[in-house]
Amino acid sequence: MMAVSISANAVDIAVMVVDRDGRGVGEAVVTATPAAANAGPSPTLKSAVMDQRDLAFVPRVLVVGVGTSVEFPNDDSVSHQVYSFSAAKRFQLPLYKGEVHPPITFDRPGLVVLGCNIHDGMVGYIYVTDAPYFGKTEAVGSVQLKALPVGDYRIAVWSPFIADPPASLIRSIHIDGGAPAPIRVQLRQALRAQPEPKPHRRDWVY
Repeated sequence: MMAVSISANAVDIAVMVVDRDGRGVGEAVVTATPAAANAGPSPTLKSAVMDQRDLAFVPRVLVVGVGTSVEFPNDDSVSHQVYSFSAAKRFQLPLYKGEVHPPITFDRPGLVVLGCNIHDGMVGYIYVTDAPYFGKTEAVGSVQLKALPVGDYRIAVWSPFIADPPASLIRSIHIDGGAPAPIRVQLRQALRAQPEPKPHRRDWVY
């Protein structure tokens, strides 16, 4: 774990995730967790959408806070049956097209891997976090986390295409005043050609 010192009373911090050749990595989840317990803002009830279009989940990676309700519309031309056997949230939505299902509330932190019982090639990810500050990188590999107060934080990065060990994707930062410098996370291993983990219907635990 590498320590980085930045400063301000309450600042936006920029995080850049790049591959081993320096190219930006899009759709990478970035979280910032205060080192002090209960130092972050209180969670608020939110909503999000995980759609299905052109035989794919849209977005492929969705990051939400604990307690968020997610809607699963189907804007595709064919029917889908969405499921998750992940420990953080297990559910199945019956076969549907042009129907509206009640949203699913994600009340535990963890990675939720989505599949479709009809189309085995479909895979999506809902990253449920209890970190008060989080975001997802744009195609160029950058994301801004807004209004972090003074204090120490743990920055973590995750993507289904990143093969580097999780411990190597953690940075410790300190905010204490002044203009913050961007945080750069460069990968050591090549990106995976296919995302991992994949959904598995044969069991209920990854």
